[in-house]
Amino acid sequence: MSRSRAEEIARTLADRIVDGTIASGDRLPSEGRLVDEFGASRTVVREALHRLQSLGLVRTRVGSGSYALTPPSASAGDDWLSARGESERDELHAFRIAIEAESAALAARAPSEAHLRAIDVALTALAEATLPVETVDADFAFHRAVAAASGNRYLLTALDRIGARAIVLPSARISDAERDPADAGAVLAEHRAVASAIRLRDPLAAAAAMRAHLVASAARRSAP
Repeated sequence: MSRSRAEEIARTLADRIVDGTIASGDRLPSEGRLVDEFGASRTVVREALHRLQSLGLVRTRVGSGSYALTPPSASAGDDWLSARGESERDELHAFRIAIEAESAALAARAPSEAHLRAIDVALTALAEATLPVETVDADFAFHRAVAAASGNRYLLTALDRIGARAIVLPSARISDAERDPADAGAVLAEHRAVASAIRLRDPLAAAAAMRAHLVASAARRSAP
């Protein structure tokens, strides 16, 4: 049994789950189809699925199959926000930078205590997250809290329609063998910089911090 092959398959499926190619609640392909797709044995495929289950990315139901557990992607009717290839993902990310930098700037102008608490709650959840699905959920909650604090319903709606598929975990965040604590620390520090600028009511710093975080996020996504 090849553990490295199982990890490779798990990372490929995890990428599809996290970026929304396999939506929340969707049934993963059957073992037989995965065997055919990856040219691997059933034993290796089962190990890959077990790994995804242990990471909190899927739930396996006996006699039914494995289902994705990531937060839901955009609702029906929002196909214009779908990103089905690397080029479209880059465009979506650029759109996200545009709306989220402005959201952070507006949020910093006069944040309410309720909005600051929501941002802090999401930041704490992100710091405490251990499983990829928890990280995606907490990360998106933080960005949504910032958009809510902007006071602009259109910015918030746009982010909601993009959904948690906007949060893309690089492969190194999926594999225990490759996970780099420094990477997770950098991500957390970037979010804290945004929160700090909003709390200090500094719109320029908040927008710059959000932009820096999202640019760094894109770089991490494309890193080998």
